[in-house]
Amino acid sequence: MNIKTFAVEQWMNLYEMEAVYNIAETCVESMTVNELISLDGTDPEKFLIELGKNQLTYGHIEGSPDFRRLVAGLYDSIDAENVLVTNGGIGANFLVLYSLIQPGDHVVAVHPTYQQLYEVPASFGAKVDLLPLREENNYLPDVNELKSLVNEKTKLIILNNPNNPSGAIIEQEMLEEIVEVARSCDAYILCDEVYRRLLQEDNLHVPSIVDIYEKGISTSSMSKVLSLAGLRLGWIAAPKEVITNCFHHRDYTTISCGMLDDILAVQALKNYDKILDRNRKLIKENLSILDAWVEKEPLISYVKPRAGTTAMLKYDLPMSSEEFCIGLFKANGAFLTPGSCFDIESHVRIGYACKTETLQKGLEKVSEYLQTFK
Repeated sequence: MNIKTFAVEQWMNLYEMEAVYNIAETCVESMTVNELISLDGTDPEKFLIELGKNQLTYGHIEGSPDFRRLVAGLYDSIDAENVLVTNGGIGANFLVLYSLIQPGDHVVAVHPTYQQLYEVPASFGAKVDLLPLREENNYLPDVNELKSLVNEKTKLIILNNPNNPSGAIIEQEMLEEIVEVARSCDAYILCDEVYRRLLQEDNLHVPSIVDIYEKGISTSSMSKVLSLAGLRLGWIAAPKEVITNCFHHRDYTTISCGMLDDILAVQALKNYDKILDRNRKLIKENLSILDAWVEKEPLISYVKPRAGTTAMLKYDLPMSSEEFCIGLFKANGAFLTPGSCFDIESHVRIGYACKTETLQKGLEKVSEYLQTFK
């Protein structure tokens, strides 16, 4: 299988651990194990003593009953049998594509997005057409353009909502229009929803694709919204026939996910609303800081994100995005992601859901770097 280098993951692997001010991270500031256990008043010491009594078998192959039930409760129209645990959101996406896509299939994927979503189906022999998310359209898809791309061979339409890297959100009306396009060619819709519910607007409700389309497939994880990337757990929520197909293919990639990870994930899912409140408060406060910073920086502009944890910053300098980011990193240890990782030059991606102090100091360092060009 030939596949292109995963640009954003390679970039993070090269520099992340040495970053002094990591404002490239896409997760909301991670919790410690003790913070997680204590969310509902549980004594961490007692919890860990009970945890230590577990025999380390493979555990529940499809995910524990509690895990699947609690994940199903995050949706409006599915049951536990419609949920399959995976090794992170990246494992969920891969398993869906591995299970559904065959050589000769046609796939339409939004772009820019997480590179896995369009490179993996191409590596499986599908014809992949990219649906551009343009800055001048606030990084939202053009439904008429989508209509022009689908055909009788279209097997799958791939969305990422909220979008990484832009922070754009496709609201219900447009989602329903996209569903009608999918119905016209009997295609599935895979929606990577790892940032779902990380919204800036309190009264905004955006449904999951699985709740508005009979062939909708939602993938998500514990990493972004729940601040628990270290658990390496994700899931697929989908119609039963898709779950059955994925479980059949999963035998060749994963026996089971970690039992201890599952137990900690259940603790988090039981306290989902508390974690969501914590994390929405952080992204709102941090976005206000980022927004004020952009306003005062003459060389920087952006489409203000409405959801998620990331934004694309446009810089007005005659240099590549990789040159910009490497120069910044070498100058003072501030770490951003070049837009080239998403095929967008003159832009960098910022992750603004880190500790507020890290964001503030990181932005100060970016400002210092920009001063060198004046």
